Amino acid sequence: MPEFRITRLGLKGDGITENNQYIPFALPGETFEGRFDNGIFIGNRRSDSPDRTTPPCPHFGTCGGCALQHATDEFLATWKAEIITRALHAQGIDAPLRPIATSPPRSRRRATFSARRTRKTTQVGFHRRGATEIFPIEHCPLLKPQILAALPACHVLAGLGASRKGEIKITVTHSAAGPDVDVRDAKPLDGPLRARLAMFTNELALARLAWNGEQIADRARPVQPMGKAGVLPPSGAFLQATSEGEAALTAAMQEAMTGAKRIADLFAGCGTFTLPLAEQAEMHAVEGEAHMLEALDAGWRFATGLKSVTTEARDLFARPLVPLELKHYDGVVIDPPRAGAAAQMAEIATSGIGLVGAVSCNPVSFARDAKTLTDAGFTLDWVQPVDQFRWSGHVELAAKFSR
Repeated sequence: MPEFRITRLGLKGDGITENNQYIPFALPGETFEGRFDNGIFIGNRRSDSPDRTTPPCPHFGTCGGCALQHATDEFLATWKAEIITRALHAQGIDAPLRPIATSPPRSRRRATFSARRTRKTTQVGFHRRGATEIFPIEHCPLLKPQILAALPACHVLAGLGASRKGEIKITVTHSAAGPDVDVRDAKPLDGPLRARLAMFTNELALARLAWNGEQIADRARPVQPMGKAGVLPPSGAFLQATSEGEAALTAAMQEAMTGAKRIADLFAGCGTFTLPLAEQAEMHAVEGEAHMLEALDAGWRFATGLKSVTTEARDLFARPLVPLELKHYDGVVIDPPRAGAAAQMAEIATSGIGLVGAVSCNPVSFARDAKTLTDAGFTLDWVQPVDQFRWSGHVELAAKFSR
């Protein structure tokens, strides 16, 4: 049987052999004996890396969620930092990397479950690895216990809204008021279904229930803390994956904006950074989704001890802020989607802005945009890696630029 040695990991966590073939659940330095059949490895591991450890979840390898529970925390911290370093080096950029801030187990505050109805029961869980079949979840070392405690409610909702032909998506977000539940791809609403859902919202102690984008019941306000403010996000709106990760990113932006008196927060969402930064500076929040800005504005209006906050609904991909607008600010915070913000970074580069705090969930697009700023005279002062997605290939970061 041929023998294969793992030389590195791919971005999704699969081991890559010397001849660029992929073996899942492998680590650098390990050897495998077997063969590849249509790109799928069939064989056995012959040697173990010192970085290999026992996965903490009995579902690992079957559930399609985690890819790297077999690696030690120390290995993953080093590997994720290297992902960022390689992306920056590809653009000719060097920058000091701080120690990674990794969220602890059982800290994920949101999960989207797949669900369907069978002949006699319901299925709720995640997909099996590489398959469309739903794998029932009873234990998950990533999720907050309160999310797992909402699984019985998810089964009830699946019985009401799912069919045997297709699956629905049930997103559960943890809040102090109880589970905030958003159901998608479910049966259309009619009068009897609406009444039953409203009744079950109370019986199941859900804080809020939305159904195919329409709010059904609001038993309690599932407010999320953002600095001194409490924000009621729209159902299903983006939130940072863990409170610990959000705190690390927020602290980095507060440090990056030290000394700034007026700050523009671009891709502001519901105010993750706007509202904490409003404790130290006047803020202007720009975001494409008007309903998220409405939540931000309401949170600010009911908070105390915050400076002025203004909002602007605007598509920053189509209409980035230009230097004439940016001249009103002495600092910019920017947290774009995975594609980055090439057009907006180009405008910042030609403006008089001297302080930029950047947050990114994609080191490659971040490095590309960082190149735009450094070519314009900015220095990348530091990078703070943040890992909110334990045991996956995903890594986030916060950074400070100055000139």
